Amino acid sequence: MTNTSLFRKAALTLAVAAAAAPAAAPASAQGEGDCVGRNKFPASINVVANGIRNNNGKLVVTIYPDDRKRFLASKGEINVGKVDAQQGTTRAKVCIPGPGVYAIAVYHDEDGGGKFDRGLLPKEGFGFSNNPSTIAGLPSFSAVRLNVSKSGLATHIQMKYP
Repeated sequence: MTNTSLFRKAALTLAVAAAAAPAAAPASAQGEGDCVGRNKFPASINVVANGIRNNNGKLVVTIYPDDRKRFLASKGEINVGKVDAQQGTTRAKVCIPGPGVYAIAVYHDEDGGGKFDRGLLPKEGFGFSNNPSTIAGLPSFSAVRLNVSKSGLATHIQMKYP
């Protein structure tokens, strides 16, 4: 698959996940016990997205199970959370079923359109757990697997913009 094909697949997957997720409370409105996502699980992970270029739109966080077949697949996600974007750093506390291994994909829905905008290449910022390289295309599943040993842990994701 070419880089363009890989990015199109990722963009479509992120758009489907975003469209299925309801709007969430702004990050600043999240209480200590609150987490975002359409599924209200008992545990959470704190996703810290660094390098957000402006306050426009939402940060969309998609959580995938430890299953390479479901990573970036349509309806393969466990949960999708949305929070208001904050220039610089945006935090989202997203509900997860419990400790385990997950993969995380994020994008900055700058225009609030509810989908990951792209042409031949992405038009909006994106990132993945473990901050793998995306120069040669989408990261491998093994590169984004993240061990969450207990609820409430934080992971930092560096945003990449075209």
